[in-house]
Amino acid sequence: MSPPSSVPPPIVYTIAGSDSGGGAGIQADLHAMHSMGCHGCSAITCVTAQSSTGVTGVHSPPTEFLRLQLDTLQNDLPPRAIKIGMLGSKELALVVGGFLKDLIEKSQASNTGEEKPFIVFDPVMISTSGHKLIQDDAKNAIVEFVFPFVDIVTPNKFEAEELLGRTLNSSEDIEQGAKDILAMGVKSVLIKGGHSLAEGAAEEDIQLDVNATAGYSQDYYLSSEPPLDKDGLERICDGCRGVWLRANRYDSVHTHGTGCTLSSVIASALAIGHQQRSIVGSETGAGSAIYMIDACVLAKAYVTAGIASGVQLGQGPGPVIHTAFPSTSRHFPSVALDPRNGPSGGFLKMKSAISSESNNAEEEVATLGKLMPIVDNAEWLEQLTKTKEITDIQLRIKGETNEDSIFALVQKCQGICERDSVRLWINDFWKAAVKAGCFGVHVGQEDLTRCLDEGGLYEIRSKGLALGISTHSYAELAAAFGIQPSYISLGPVFDTTSKNVAFEPQGLATVRKWRELIGHEIPLVAIGGINNADRTREVKGAGADCVAVIGAVKKDDVRTAIKELKSAMR
Repeated sequence: MSPPSSVPPPIVYTIAGSDSGGGAGIQADLHAMHSMGCHGCSAITCVTAQSSTGVTGVHSPPTEFLRLQLDTLQNDLPPRAIKIGMLGSKELALVVGGFLKDLIEKSQASNTGEEKPFIVFDPVMISTSGHKLIQDDAKNAIVEFVFPFVDIVTPNKFEAEELLGRTLNSSEDIEQGAKDILAMGVKSVLIKGGHSLAEGAAEEDIQLDVNATAGYSQDYYLSSEPPLDKDGLERICDGCRGVWLRANRYDSVHTHGTGCTLSSVIASALAIGHQQRSIVGSETGAGSAIYMIDACVLAKAYVTAGIASGVQLGQGPGPVIHTAFPSTSRHFPSVALDPRNGPSGGFLKMKSAISSESNNAEEEVATLGKLMPIVDNAEWLEQLTKTKEITDIQLRIKGETNEDSIFALVQKCQGICERDSVRLWINDFWKAAVKAGCFGVHVGQEDLTRCLDEGGLYEIRSKGLALGISTHSYAELAAAFGIQPSYISLGPVFDTTSKNVAFEPQGLATVRKWRELIGHEIPLVAIGGINNADRTREVKGAGADCVAVIGAVKKDDVRTAIKELKSAMR
Protein backbone atom coordinates (compact mmCIF):
# COMPACT_ATOMS: atom_id res chain seq x y z
CA MET A 1 0.00 0.00 0.00
CA SER A 2 1.04 3.57 -0.54
CA PRO A 3 2.35 5.45 2.51
CA PRO A 4 -0.27 6.89 4.90
CA SER A 5 -1.37 10.42 3.95
CA SER A 6 0.25 11.87 7.07
CA VAL A 7 3.68 10.61 6.02
CA PRO A 8 5.64 12.34 3.22
CA PRO A 9 6.07 10.15 0.13
CA PRO A 10 9.32 8.20 0.02
CA ILE A 11 11.93 9.57 -2.39
CA VAL A 12 13.07 7.45 -5.32
CA TYR A 13 15.69 8.36 -7.94
CA THR A 14 15.75 7.37 -11.56
CA ILE A 15 19.13 7.51 -13.29
CA ALA A 16 18.21 6.95 -16.90
CA GLY A 17 17.69 8.40 -20.35
CA SER A 18 14.90 10.70 -21.49
CA ASP A 19 12.26 9.44 -23.92
CA SER A 20 10.71 12.47 -25.60
CA GLY A 21 7.75 10.27 -26.60
CA GLY A 22 6.92 9.77 -22.92
CA GLY A 23 6.59 5.98 -23.04
CA ALA A 24 9.88 4.80 -21.56
CA GLY A 25 12.97 6.19 -19.82
CA ILE A 26 12.64 8.72 -17.03
CA GLN A 27 9.16 9.69 -18.21
CA ALA A 28 7.84 6.17 -17.59
CA ASP A 29 9.87 5.94 -14.38
CA LEU A 30 8.37 9.11 -12.92
CA HIS A 31 4.85 8.08 -13.93
CA ALA A 32 5.32 4.74 -12.17
CA MET A 33 6.84 6.26 -9.03
CA HIS A 34 4.00 8.76 -8.72
CA SER A 35 1.38 6.06 -9.29
CA MET A 36 2.91 4.03 -6.46
CA GLY A 37 2.73 6.97 -4.07
CA CYS A 38 6.40 7.96 -4.21
CA HIS A 39 8.23 11.16 -5.10
CA GLY A 40 10.47 10.63 -8.10
CA CYS A 41 13.69 12.55 -8.76
CA SER A 42 15.64 12.19 -12.01
CA ALA A 43 19.25 12.33 -13.16
CA ILE A 44 19.42 12.13 -16.94
CA THR A 45 22.10 10.06 -18.64
CA CYS A 46 21.06 10.87 -22.21
CA VAL A 47 18.39 12.75 -24.14
CA THR A 48 16.66 11.13 -27.09
CA ALA A 49 14.59 12.46 -29.95
CA GLN A 50 11.99 9.74 -30.33
CA SER A 51 8.33 9.01 -30.84
CA SER A 52 6.28 5.84 -30.90
CA THR A 53 7.75 5.01 -34.31
CA GLY A 54 11.43 5.16 -33.37
CA VAL A 55 14.51 7.12 -32.31
CA THR A 56 15.91 9.83 -34.58
CA GLY A 57 18.68 11.17 -32.34
CA VAL A 58 20.57 10.76 -29.07
CA HIS A 59 22.47 13.39 -27.11
CA SER A 60 24.57 12.61 -24.03
CA PRO A 61 25.30 15.47 -21.63
CA PRO A 62 28.82 15.57 -20.14
CA THR A 63 29.37 12.93 -17.49
CA GLU A 64 30.39 15.65 -15.05
CA PHE A 65 26.88 17.05 -15.33
CA LEU A 66 25.38 13.66 -14.45
CA ARG A 67 27.42 13.58 -11.27
CA LEU A 68 26.37 17.16 -10.51
CA GLN A 69 22.71 16.15 -10.85
CA LEU A 70 23.20 13.25 -8.46
CA ASP A 71 25.18 15.16 -5.84
CA THR A 72 22.70 18.05 -5.91
CA LEU A 73 19.80 15.69 -5.31
CA GLN A 74 21.56 13.67 -2.63
CA ASN A 75 22.47 16.74 -0.58
CA ASP A 76 18.82 17.76 -0.23
CA LEU A 77 16.59 14.81 -1.15
CA PRO A 78 18.26 11.58 0.00
CA PRO A 79 16.72 8.52 -1.64
CA ARG A 80 15.25 5.39 -0.13
CA ALA A 81 15.68 3.58 -3.44
CA ILE A 82 17.36 4.21 -6.79
CA LYS A 83 16.41 2.84 -10.17
CA ILE A 84 19.17 2.81 -12.79
CA GLY A 85 18.36 2.51 -16.47
CA MET A 86 20.39 2.95 -19.61
CA LEU A 87 24.13 3.49 -19.13
CA GLY A 88 25.25 3.56 -22.74
CA SER A 89 28.95 4.19 -22.23
CA LYS A 90 31.84 3.14 -20.04
CA GLU A 91 32.14 6.71 -18.77
CA LEU A 92 28.54 6.78 -17.57
CA ALA A 93 29.01 3.46 -15.79
CA LEU A 94 32.08 4.81 -14.00
CA VAL A 95 30.25 7.93 -12.84
CA VAL A 96 27.23 6.02 -11.55
CA GLY A 97 29.42 3.38 -9.90
CA GLY A 98 31.40 6.11 -8.15
CA PHE A 99 28.24 7.81 -6.93
CA LEU A 100 26.82 4.55 -5.58
CA LYS A 101 30.07 3.78 -3.79
CA ASP A 102 30.07 7.18 -2.09
CA LEU A 103 26.36 6.93 -1.24
CA ILE A 104 26.66 3.50 0.37
CA GLU A 105 29.79 4.46 2.32
CA LYS A 106 28.06 7.59 3.61
CA SER A 107 25.01 5.55 4.63
CA GLN A 108 27.16 3.02 6.48
CA ALA A 109 29.11 5.73 8.26
CA SER A 110 26.00 7.56 9.49
CA ASN A 111 25.46 5.13 12.40
CA THR A 112 21.72 5.84 12.40
CA GLY A 113 20.83 2.18 12.14
CA GLU A 114 18.67 2.90 9.12
CA GLU A 115 18.81 0.65 6.08
CA LYS A 116 20.89 1.79 3.14
CA PRO A 117 19.01 2.82 -0.02
CA PHE A 118 17.99 -0.03 -2.31
CA ILE A 119 19.60 -0.09 -5.77
CA VAL A 120 17.61 -1.49 -8.71
CA PHE A 121 19.34 -1.83 -12.08
CA ASP A 122 17.48 -2.37 -15.35
CA PRO A 123 20.32 -3.26 -17.76
CA VAL A 124 19.12 -1.67 -20.97
CA MET A 125 21.46 -3.64 -23.23
CA ILE A 126 19.17 -5.41 -25.66
CA SER A 127 15.79 -4.20 -26.88
CA THR A 128 12.72 -6.40 -26.56
CA SER A 129 13.10 -7.13 -30.28
CA GLY A 130 16.68 -8.33 -29.74
CA HIS A 131 18.78 -5.34 -30.93
CA LYS A 132 22.03 -4.60 -29.07
CA LEU A 133 22.04 -1.13 -27.52
CA ILE A 134 25.46 -0.76 -25.80
CA GLN A 135 29.06 -1.68 -26.50
CA ASP A 136 31.13 -4.31 -24.71
CA ASP A 137 33.31 -1.83 -22.81
CA ALA A 138 30.20 -0.28 -21.25
CA LYS A 139 28.88 -3.72 -20.31
CA ASN A 140 32.18 -4.67 -18.71
CA ALA A 141 32.32 -1.41 -16.75
CA ILE A 142 28.77 -1.95 -15.50
CA VAL A 143 29.65 -5.41 -14.20
CA GLU A 144 32.85 -4.20 -12.55
CA PHE A 145 31.80 -0.84 -11.12
CA VAL A 146 27.99 -0.86 -10.77
CA PHE A 147 27.04 -4.47 -10.00
CA PRO A 148 28.81 -4.57 -6.60
CA PHE A 149 26.26 -2.07 -5.25
CA VAL A 150 23.14 -3.47 -6.94
CA ASP A 151 20.43 -5.17 -4.88
CA ILE A 152 18.59 -6.47 -7.94
CA VAL A 153 19.24 -6.54 -11.67
CA THR A 154 16.24 -7.03 -13.99
CA PRO A 155 17.38 -8.23 -17.44
CA ASN A 156 14.98 -9.51 -20.04
CA LYS A 157 15.87 -12.85 -21.60
CA PHE A 158 17.96 -11.19 -24.35
CA GLU A 159 19.86 -9.05 -21.84
CA ALA A 160 20.53 -12.05 -19.63
CA GLU A 161 21.94 -13.85 -22.67
CA GLU A 162 24.13 -10.82 -23.44
CA LEU A 163 25.48 -10.76 -19.90
CA LEU A 164 26.14 -14.49 -19.92
CA GLY A 165 27.42 -14.83 -23.46
CA ARG A 166 25.13 -17.76 -24.22
CA THR A 167 21.53 -18.50 -25.16
CA LEU A 168 18.89 -19.60 -22.67
CA ASN A 169 16.65 -22.26 -24.18
CA SER A 170 14.89 -23.87 -21.22
CA SER A 171 13.68 -23.13 -17.73
CA GLU A 172 16.75 -24.96 -16.43
CA ASP A 173 18.90 -22.62 -18.54
CA ILE A 174 17.12 -19.63 -16.99
CA GLU A 175 17.68 -20.94 -13.48
CA GLN A 176 21.37 -21.62 -14.06
CA GLY A 177 21.75 -18.29 -15.81
CA ALA A 178 20.35 -16.53 -12.75
CA LYS A 179 22.94 -18.28 -10.55
CA ASP A 180 25.72 -17.17 -12.89
CA ILE A 181 24.49 -13.56 -12.89
CA LEU A 182 24.51 -13.58 -9.07
CA ALA A 183 28.13 -14.66 -9.29
CA MET A 184 28.85 -11.36 -11.08
CA GLY A 185 28.28 -9.52 -7.80
CA VAL A 186 24.62 -8.50 -7.59
CA LYS A 187 22.49 -9.62 -4.63
CA SER A 188 19.48 -10.77 -6.64
CA VAL A 189 18.23 -11.11 -10.19
CA LEU A 190 14.85 -11.16 -11.93
CA ILE A 191 15.05 -12.62 -15.45
CA LYS A 192 12.00 -11.48 -17.39
CA GLY A 193 10.36 -13.39 -20.19
CA GLY A 194 10.63 -17.01 -19.12
CA HIS A 195 7.22 -17.58 -20.69
CA SER A 196 8.85 -17.34 -24.12
CA LEU A 197 10.14 -20.84 -23.46
CA ALA A 198 6.58 -22.15 -23.34
CA GLU A 199 4.82 -20.57 -26.28
CA GLY A 200 3.20 -23.90 -27.01
CA ALA A 201 1.08 -23.89 -23.86
CA ALA A 202 -2.08 -25.96 -24.11
CA GLU A 203 -5.21 -23.98 -24.95
CA GLU A 204 -6.99 -25.26 -21.85
CA ASP A 205 -4.46 -23.34 -19.71
CA ILE A 206 -5.51 -20.02 -21.26
CA GLN A 207 -8.19 -18.02 -19.48
CA LEU A 208 -11.03 -17.15 -21.84
CA ASP A 209 -10.81 -13.42 -21.13
CA VAL A 210 -7.08 -13.22 -21.82
CA ASN A 211 -6.00 -12.57 -25.40
CA ALA A 212 -2.70 -14.43 -25.37
CA THR A 213 -0.76 -16.97 -27.36
CA ALA A 214 0.48 -18.42 -24.09
CA GLY A 215 -1.86 -18.31 -21.12
CA TYR A 216 0.67 -16.76 -18.80
CA SER A 217 3.83 -14.71 -18.55
CA GLN A 218 6.48 -15.71 -16.07
CA ASP A 219 9.73 -14.36 -14.70
CA TYR A 220 12.41 -16.00 -12.56
CA TYR A 221 13.73 -14.48 -9.33
CA LEU A 222 16.80 -15.67 -7.45
CA SER A 223 18.60 -14.14 -4.49
CA SER A 224 21.84 -14.75 -2.62
CA GLU A 225 20.22 -13.40 0.55
CA PRO A 226 19.16 -15.84 3.31
CA PRO A 227 15.50 -16.31 4.33
CA LEU A 228 13.92 -13.51 6.35
CA ASP A 229 13.03 -15.91 9.17
CA LYS A 230 15.45 -15.44 12.08
CA ASP A 231 15.80 -19.22 12.39
CA GLY A 232 16.53 -19.63 8.68
CA LEU A 233 13.23 -21.35 7.88
CA GLU A 234 12.36 -21.01 4.21
CA ARG A 235 9.14 -19.86 2.59
CA ILE A 236 8.09 -20.90 -0.91
CA CYS A 237 8.51 -17.25 -1.92
CA ASP A 238 12.04 -16.85 -0.55
CA GLY A 239 14.48 -15.95 -3.29
CA CYS A 240 17.16 -18.32 -2.03
CA ARG A 241 14.93 -21.17 -3.29
CA GLY A 242 14.39 -19.55 -6.68
CA VAL A 243 10.90 -18.25 -7.47
CA TRP A 244 8.93 -18.34 -10.73
CA LEU A 245 6.35 -15.53 -10.83
CA ARG A 246 3.41 -16.14 -13.16
CA ALA A 247 0.59 -13.84 -14.26
CA ASN A 248 -1.95 -13.56 -17.04
CA ARG A 249 -0.34 -12.74 -20.37
CA TYR A 250 -1.84 -10.34 -22.88
CA ASP A 251 -0.98 -10.33 -26.56
CA SER A 252 -0.40 -6.64 -27.19
CA VAL A 253 2.06 -4.53 -29.12
CA HIS A 254 1.45 -1.68 -26.68
CA THR A 255 4.31 -2.62 -24.36
CA HIS A 256 6.69 0.31 -24.78
CA GLY A 257 8.45 0.97 -21.47
CA THR A 258 7.71 -2.34 -19.74
CA GLY A 259 11.27 -2.79 -18.46
CA CYS A 260 11.55 0.80 -17.25
CA THR A 261 8.19 0.60 -15.54
CA LEU A 262 8.85 -2.75 -13.86
CA SER A 263 12.17 -1.67 -12.37
CA SER A 264 10.72 1.66 -11.24
CA VAL A 265 7.84 -0.02 -9.46
CA ILE A 266 10.29 -2.41 -7.79
CA ALA A 267 12.27 0.59 -6.56
CA SER A 268 9.10 2.38 -5.44
CA ALA A 269 7.79 -0.62 -3.53
CA LEU A 270 11.17 -1.07 -1.83
CA ALA A 271 11.13 2.60 -0.86
CA ILE A 272 7.70 2.18 0.72
CA GLY A 273 8.91 -0.77 2.79
CA HIS A 274 12.12 1.08 3.66
CA GLN A 275 10.14 4.08 4.91
CA GLN A 276 7.58 2.12 6.88
CA ARG A 277 10.29 0.20 8.70
CA SER A 278 12.02 3.46 9.63
CA ILE A 279 9.15 5.58 10.94
CA VAL A 280 7.66 4.30 14.18
CA GLY A 281 3.87 4.34 14.03
CA SER A 282 3.60 4.47 10.24
CA GLU A 283 4.22 0.81 9.62
CA THR A 284 1.71 -1.88 8.74
CA GLY A 285 2.49 -5.55 8.56
CA ALA A 286 2.33 -5.85 4.78
CA GLY A 287 3.87 -2.43 4.16
CA SER A 288 6.84 -2.85 6.44
CA ALA A 289 7.27 -6.40 5.09
CA ILE A 290 7.94 -5.23 1.54
CA TYR A 291 11.33 -6.67 0.69
CA MET A 292 12.77 -7.62 -2.67
CA ILE A 293 10.48 -10.52 -3.61
CA ASP A 294 7.42 -8.55 -2.47
CA ALA A 295 8.51 -5.63 -4.64
CA CYS A 296 8.90 -7.95 -7.63
CA VAL A 297 5.41 -9.35 -7.06
CA LEU A 298 3.90 -5.86 -6.90
CA ALA A 299 5.83 -4.74 -9.98
CA LYS A 300 4.64 -7.71 -12.02
CA ALA A 301 1.05 -6.98 -10.99
CA TYR A 302 1.46 -3.31 -11.96
CA VAL A 303 2.99 -4.04 -15.37
CA THR A 304 0.45 -6.76 -16.15
CA ALA A 305 -2.36 -4.29 -15.47
CA GLY A 306 -0.58 -1.70 -17.62
CA ILE A 307 -0.22 -4.06 -20.58
CA ALA A 308 -3.85 -5.15 -20.26
CA SER A 309 -4.89 -1.49 -20.54
CA GLY A 310 -2.45 -0.53 -23.31
CA VAL A 311 -3.68 1.73 -26.12
CA GLN A 312 -2.10 3.20 -29.24
CA LEU A 313 -1.30 6.91 -28.93
CA GLY A 314 0.71 7.59 -32.07
CA GLN A 315 1.46 5.68 -35.24
CA GLY A 316 3.60 3.08 -33.45
CA PRO A 317 3.15 0.82 -30.43
CA GLY A 318 1.67 2.44 -27.35
CA PRO A 319 3.21 2.56 -23.88
CA VAL A 320 2.36 0.60 -20.77
CA ILE A 321 -0.51 2.40 -19.06
CA HIS A 322 0.24 3.64 -15.55
CA THR A 323 -2.50 2.67 -13.15
CA ALA A 324 -2.04 2.58 -9.37
CA PHE A 325 -0.82 0.44 -6.51
CA PRO A 326 -2.03 -3.10 -7.39
CA SER A 327 -5.63 -3.66 -6.36
CA THR A 328 -7.10 -6.58 -8.28
CA SER A 329 -6.73 -10.35 -8.35
CA ARG A 330 -6.97 -10.29 -12.15
CA HIS A 331 -3.40 -9.03 -12.54
CA PHE A 332 -1.77 -10.23 -9.33
CA PRO A 333 0.86 -12.94 -9.93
CA SER A 334 1.22 -16.34 -8.35
CA VAL A 335 4.30 -18.35 -7.46
CA ALA A 336 4.48 -21.18 -9.99
CA LEU A 337 5.81 -24.39 -8.47
CA ASP A 338 6.49 -25.85 -11.93
CA PRO A 339 7.52 -23.36 -14.64
CA ARG A 340 7.11 -25.97 -17.37
CA ASN A 341 3.39 -26.58 -16.83
CA GLY A 342 0.25 -24.56 -16.36
CA PRO A 343 -1.56 -24.25 -13.03
CA SER A 344 -2.42 -27.52 -11.30
CA GLY A 345 -5.75 -28.24 -9.67
CA GLY A 346 -6.35 -26.47 -6.39
CA PHE A 347 -7.57 -27.75 -3.05
CA LEU A 348 -11.11 -28.39 -1.89
CA LYS A 349 -13.05 -25.34 -3.00
CA MET A 350 -14.98 -23.40 -0.38
CA LYS A 351 -17.19 -20.35 -0.55
CA SER A 352 -17.84 -17.54 1.87
CA ALA A 353 -20.98 -17.62 3.99
CA ILE A 354 -21.19 -13.86 3.53
CA SER A 355 -20.98 -13.85 -0.28
CA SER A 356 -23.30 -16.89 -0.41
CA GLU A 357 -26.03 -14.84 1.28
CA SER A 358 -26.15 -12.52 -1.72
CA ASN A 359 -25.53 -15.20 -4.35
CA ASN A 360 -28.58 -17.08 -5.56
CA ALA A 361 -26.59 -19.50 -7.68
CA GLU A 362 -26.52 -22.97 -6.19
CA GLU A 363 -23.03 -24.41 -5.99
CA GLU A 364 -21.97 -27.79 -4.74
CA VAL A 365 -19.27 -26.14 -2.64
CA ALA A 366 -18.72 -26.22 1.11
CA THR A 367 -19.45 -22.94 2.88
CA LEU A 368 -16.84 -21.67 5.35
CA GLY A 369 -18.36 -20.48 8.61
CA LYS A 370 -18.12 -16.86 9.67
CA LEU A 371 -16.39 -17.79 12.92
CA MET A 372 -13.44 -20.14 13.51
CA PRO A 373 -12.40 -20.54 17.15
CA ILE A 374 -8.80 -21.69 17.70
CA VAL A 375 -8.16 -24.03 20.63
CA ASP A 376 -5.21 -25.97 21.99
CA ASN A 377 -6.91 -28.82 23.88
CA ALA A 378 -9.78 -31.29 23.56
CA GLU A 379 -11.66 -30.01 26.63
CA TRP A 380 -12.02 -26.49 25.33
CA LEU A 381 -12.82 -27.82 21.84
CA GLU A 382 -15.67 -29.93 23.21
CA GLN A 383 -17.08 -27.04 25.19
CA LEU A 384 -17.33 -25.06 21.96
CA THR A 385 -18.68 -27.82 19.73
CA LYS A 386 -21.46 -28.57 22.23
CA THR A 387 -22.89 -25.07 21.76
CA LYS A 388 -24.06 -26.07 18.26
CA GLU A 389 -23.23 -22.49 17.24
CA ILE A 390 -20.09 -23.10 15.16
CA THR A 391 -19.34 -25.00 11.94
CA ASP A 392 -15.53 -24.81 11.92
CA ILE A 393 -12.89 -25.05 14.63
CA GLN A 394 -9.09 -25.15 14.49
CA LEU A 395 -6.79 -27.15 16.75
CA ARG A 396 -3.41 -25.51 17.34
CA ILE A 397 -1.20 -27.89 19.33
CA LYS A 398 1.53 -26.18 21.33
CA GLY A 399 4.70 -27.58 22.86
CA GLU A 400 4.20 -31.21 21.77
CA THR A 401 6.66 -32.92 19.42
CA ASN A 402 5.87 -36.61 19.91
CA GLU A 403 4.02 -37.79 16.79
CA ASP A 404 2.02 -40.46 18.64
CA SER A 405 0.82 -37.95 21.22
CA ILE A 406 -0.06 -35.45 18.52
CA PHE A 407 -2.06 -38.04 16.60
CA ALA A 408 -3.87 -39.22 19.73
CA LEU A 409 -5.04 -35.67 20.45
CA VAL A 410 -6.02 -35.02 16.85
CA GLN A 411 -7.95 -38.30 16.70
CA LYS A 412 -9.77 -37.51 19.94
CA CYS A 413 -10.74 -34.06 18.72
CA GLN A 414 -11.85 -35.43 15.37
CA GLY A 415 -14.18 -37.84 17.17
CA ILE A 416 -15.73 -34.98 19.13
CA CYS A 417 -16.20 -32.90 15.98
CA GLU A 418 -17.75 -35.77 14.06
CA ARG A 419 -20.22 -36.33 16.91
CA ASP A 420 -21.22 -32.66 16.97
CA SER A 421 -21.12 -32.11 13.17
CA VAL A 422 -18.28 -29.57 13.31
CA ARG A 423 -15.44 -29.41 10.77
CA LEU A 424 -12.01 -29.79 12.35
CA TRP A 425 -8.97 -27.96 10.96
CA ILE A 426 -5.52 -28.96 12.21
CA ASN A 427 -2.82 -26.33 12.45
CA ASP A 428 0.48 -27.48 10.83
CA PHE A 429 0.38 -31.22 11.71
CA TRP A 430 -0.86 -32.37 8.31
CA LYS A 431 0.17 -36.02 8.69
CA ALA A 432 -2.00 -36.44 11.78
CA ALA A 433 -4.85 -34.61 10.07
CA VAL A 434 -4.74 -36.91 7.03
CA LYS A 435 -4.47 -40.05 9.17
CA ALA A 436 -7.39 -39.01 11.42
CA GLY A 437 -9.59 -38.00 8.48
CA CYS A 438 -9.99 -34.38 9.54
CA PHE A 439 -11.75 -31.85 7.33
CA GLY A 440 -8.80 -29.55 6.71
CA VAL A 441 -5.28 -28.39 7.47
CA HIS A 442 -4.08 -24.87 8.17
CA VAL A 443 -0.41 -24.01 7.59
CA GLY A 444 1.81 -20.99 7.97
CA GLN A 445 4.30 -20.10 5.28
CA GLU A 446 7.30 -21.96 6.71
CA ASP A 447 5.22 -25.07 7.43
CA LEU A 448 3.79 -24.79 3.92
CA THR A 449 7.31 -25.12 2.54
CA ARG A 450 8.05 -28.16 4.67
CA CYS A 451 4.73 -29.68 3.66
CA LEU A 452 5.56 -29.14 -0.02
CA ASP A 453 9.06 -30.57 0.31
CA GLU A 454 7.74 -33.66 2.13
CA GLY A 455 5.04 -34.36 -0.46
CA GLY A 456 2.32 -33.25 1.94
CA LEU A 457 0.49 -30.95 -0.45
CA TYR A 458 -0.03 -33.82 -2.88
CA GLU A 459 -1.26 -36.10 -0.11
CA ILE A 460 -3.62 -33.50 1.38
CA ARG A 461 -5.09 -32.79 -2.05
CA SER A 462 -5.39 -36.46 -3.02
CA LYS A 463 -7.22 -37.27 0.23
CA GLY A 464 -9.70 -34.45 -0.41
CA LEU A 465 -8.83 -32.35 2.63
CA ALA A 466 -9.28 -28.61 2.63
CA LEU A 467 -6.26 -26.32 3.04
CA GLY A 468 -5.98 -22.88 4.62
CA ILE A 469 -2.82 -20.77 4.29
CA SER A 470 -1.59 -17.88 6.43
CA THR A 471 -0.26 -14.78 4.67
CA HIS A 472 1.46 -11.67 6.00
CA SER A 473 3.08 -10.11 2.92
CA TYR A 474 2.51 -9.63 -0.80
CA ALA A 475 4.94 -12.38 -1.76
CA GLU A 476 3.27 -14.78 0.66
CA LEU A 477 -0.06 -13.94 -0.97
CA ALA A 478 1.43 -14.79 -4.38
CA ALA A 479 2.66 -18.09 -2.94
CA ALA A 480 -0.84 -18.86 -1.67
CA PHE A 481 -2.31 -18.09 -5.09
CA GLY A 482 0.06 -20.62 -6.60
CA ILE A 483 -1.23 -23.30 -4.22
CA GLN A 484 -4.94 -22.41 -4.74
CA PRO A 485 -6.05 -23.14 -1.15
CA SER A 486 -9.55 -23.41 0.28
CA TYR A 487 -9.11 -20.12 2.13
CA ILE A 488 -6.43 -17.50 2.72
CA SER A 489 -5.88 -15.92 6.13
CA LEU A 490 -4.31 -12.58 7.02
CA GLY A 491 -2.91 -11.54 10.33
CA PRO A 492 -2.30 -10.36 12.87
CA VAL A 493 -4.90 -7.68 12.19
CA PHE A 494 -4.41 -6.13 15.62
CA ASP A 495 -1.81 -6.52 18.38
CA THR A 496 -1.89 -10.00 19.86
CA THR A 497 -0.17 -11.84 22.69
CA SER A 498 -1.46 -15.32 21.80
CA LYS A 499 1.42 -16.09 19.47
CA ASN A 500 4.87 -14.71 18.69
CA VAL A 501 4.64 -13.17 15.25
CA ALA A 502 7.36 -11.66 13.09
CA PHE A 503 5.08 -9.07 11.48
CA GLU A 504 3.63 -5.78 12.59
CA PRO A 505 -0.16 -5.64 13.02
CA GLN A 506 -1.74 -5.45 9.58
CA GLY A 507 -4.55 -3.04 10.40
CA LEU A 508 -7.90 -2.72 8.68
CA ALA A 509 -6.37 -1.08 5.60
CA THR A 510 -4.46 -4.27 4.83
CA VAL A 511 -7.63 -6.34 5.27
CA ARG A 512 -9.28 -4.12 2.66
CA LYS A 513 -6.26 -4.46 0.36
CA TRP A 514 -6.28 -8.27 0.70
CA ARG A 515 -10.01 -8.28 -0.11
CA GLU A 516 -9.23 -6.39 -3.35
CA LEU A 517 -6.34 -8.66 -4.30
CA ILE A 518 -8.02 -11.96 -3.47
CA GLY A 519 -11.38 -11.17 -5.01
CA HIS A 520 -14.34 -13.24 -3.88
CA GLU A 521 -13.34 -16.62 -5.30
CA ILE A 522 -11.41 -17.57 -2.14
CA PRO A 523 -12.70 -16.82 1.38
CA LEU A 524 -10.60 -14.39 3.43
CA VAL A 525 -10.05 -15.24 7.10
CA ALA A 526 -8.83 -12.51 9.47
CA ILE A 527 -6.91 -13.43 12.62
CA GLY A 528 -5.01 -11.77 15.46
CA GLY A 529 -6.22 -9.48 18.22
CA ILE A 530 -9.91 -9.82 17.26
CA ASN A 531 -10.99 -10.12 20.86
CA ASN A 532 -14.49 -8.66 20.95
CA ALA A 533 -17.61 -8.01 18.89
CA ASP A 534 -16.63 -4.43 17.98
CA ARG A 535 -13.35 -5.52 16.41
CA THR A 536 -15.13 -8.39 14.70
CA ARG A 537 -17.57 -5.92 13.16
CA GLU A 538 -14.70 -3.70 11.96
CA VAL A 539 -12.87 -6.61 10.35
CA LYS A 540 -16.03 -7.84 8.65
CA GLY A 541 -16.63 -4.32 7.34
CA ALA A 542 -13.11 -4.29 5.88
CA GLY A 543 -13.89 -7.41 3.87
CA ALA A 544 -13.18 -10.51 5.96
CA ASP A 545 -15.44 -13.51 5.34
CA CYS A 546 -14.49 -15.26 8.57
CA VAL A 547 -12.73 -14.34 11.80
CA ALA A 548 -10.43 -16.72 13.66
CA VAL A 549 -10.60 -16.01 17.37
CA ILE A 550 -9.02 -17.27 20.58
CA GLY A 551 -9.66 -15.02 23.58
CA ALA A 552 -12.96 -13.70 22.25
CA VAL A 553 -14.67 -17.03 22.98
CA LYS A 554 -12.87 -17.80 26.25
CA LYS A 555 -15.73 -16.48 28.37
CA ASP A 556 -17.76 -17.89 31.23
CA ASP A 557 -20.83 -17.75 29.02
CA VAL A 558 -19.41 -19.30 25.86
CA ARG A 559 -22.71 -19.51 23.98
CA THR A 560 -23.46 -15.81 24.45
CA ALA A 561 -19.93 -14.83 23.43
CA ILE A 562 -20.25 -16.84 20.20
CA LYS A 563 -23.66 -15.38 19.41
CA GLU A 564 -22.33 -11.84 19.87
CA LEU A 565 -19.42 -12.52 17.51
CA LYS A 566 -21.68 -14.14 14.92
CA SER A 567 -24.07 -11.21 15.14
CA ALA A 568 -21.15 -8.86 14.47
CA MET A 569 -20.38 -10.83 11.29
CA ARG A 570 -23.86 -10.28 9.82
